[in-house]
Amino acid sequence: MQQDELENYLNQLLDISRFQDYCPNGLQVEGRNQIHTIVSGVTASMDFLQAAVAMHADAVLVHHGYFWRGEDRTLRSIRHRRIALLMKHEISLFAYHLPLDAHPELGNNAQLGQKLHFATIGHFGEQNIASYGEVIRTLSLNELGKKISLVLVRQPLIIGEPTKQIRRIAWCTGAAQNHFEEAIQLDIDAFITGEISEQNVHTARESGVAFISAGHHATERFGVQALGEHIARQFGIKHHFIDLDNPV
Repeated sequence: MQQDELENYLNQLLDISRFQDYCPNGLQVEGRNQIHTIVSGVTASMDFLQAAVAMHADAVLVHHGYFWRGEDRTLRSIRHRRIALLMKHEISLFAYHLPLDAHPELGNNAQLGQKLHFATIGHFGEQNIASYGEVIRTLSLNELGKKISLVLVRQPLIIGEPTKQIRRIAWCTGAAQNHFEEAIQLDIDAFITGEISEQNVHTARESGVAFISAGHHATERFGVQALGEHIARQFGIKHHFIDLDNPV
């Protein structure tokens, strides 16, 4: 398929004009026009890019791309090496941040909810990205932790009473710990996100609402993978997902 065809399709599918984001969404680095193979991953690190080159990628699709607000705008050091590698191999870089978090079917939050068998009731938080709902069946906090561990293949950090019964739940992938107090107002039993801050521990203990830090990278693997698979089905191109472990 053509590069501009893919760009237009993704921009419309993810409704990027609806979001105020910290980075540009869409085509960030322009490569060759013809796309036969696309490689997806969470973050466009050098390790990821080198693996994509080895897979003969024409384009890469990530959640965490480049040109973040407040960053140094010069192309030097790490930033220069990454972009130089893309340009040397004429690989296009597509990056979608908040629009990928929020998509109702392919988004990070939708995908995490599906994997953990949550029934979504509504949305809240910054630009309505976070989700809340109910578990399919009531289970203890300890049981929920084990379920998360199996799905994400990592042990979550859990603040709360292990025997606490969990029915209503809120979640937001990545670094959404600042949404915790807003989530509490939704009368939930537990909140899941990727990262935790010091003050979240005290808030969880004093409110009685459990806080689960399940990993920024780990919680955001499913959206970009689902999007890549969708593109492959839609346009008949090859797709590979690369998962490079990140402890955060």
